Amino acid sequence: MKVKEVAELAGISVRTLHHYDAIGLLAPSQKTAAGYRLYSDEDLGKLQQILFFKELGFSLKKIKEIIHSPSFDKCEALQLQKKCLLEERERLDKMIGLIEKTIKHEQGEIEMSNKEKFAGFDFRQNPYEQEARRRWGDEAIDQSNAKLAEISEEERKQMGEEMNEIYRKLAHLKDGSPESKEAQAAIAEWFTFLNRSAGSYSLEAFRGLGEMYVADARFTKNIDQFGDGLAKFMRDAMAVYADQNK
Repeated sequence: MKVKEVAELAGISVRTLHHYDAIGLLAPSQKTAAGYRLYSDEDLGKLQQILFFKELGFSLKKIKEIIHSPSFDKCEALQLQKKCLLEERERLDKMIGLIEKTIKHEQGEIEMSNKEKFAGFDFRQNPYEQEARRRWGDEAIDQSNAKLAEISEEERKQMGEEMNEIYRKLAHLKDGSPESKEAQAAIAEWFTFLNRSAGSYSLEAFRGLGEMYVADARFTKNIDQFGDGLAKFMRDAMAVYADQNK
């Protein structure tokens, strides 16, 4: 299958497949004399594994280490992935049950104690932080938290205004090309802002963050408040920036 066909089949972008090839994560088995990538059934099996691991929050670097390891066992990996997804389904089922119970309470059908109202919630860990730790490791997140702990409330407010201004600037550009000079200048501001205010971001981490803007509905919803499609535009612009500044 050609790259465009694989992208449509898997629901990912052609740019993503090109990136996987460039970093040695998934190289197509063949290339035509004209340079077209051709993916075999075995390649598609590897891509499925990559997407399973990505869905579970593994970084591309970690996925590459896993699937290229001589000891990698596909069936064993599928069992692990199934176990993780079942645990997530169990958590979601508990939350759905709590919502249904709360609806009955609000309608006067049952009584709920205050303790019952919050059974299942656990915000001792920030879900965004957990995701980031899985993707980029503890050190970068600890640096970010340390920086944020040192700034005053007024500085936090200024940072928020600066961040929103960058979002608005990018929103004005979102209907154009993410490769344009204007888009890359604006996304460079975003890269600089993140490194100044939230820790040290490598180019790969920056790219990964852009991917999460689209993969994680929470991010997409927040970013797209500035304009529909902004999250996708930022993802693409961040990928271009990472490629051009290697």
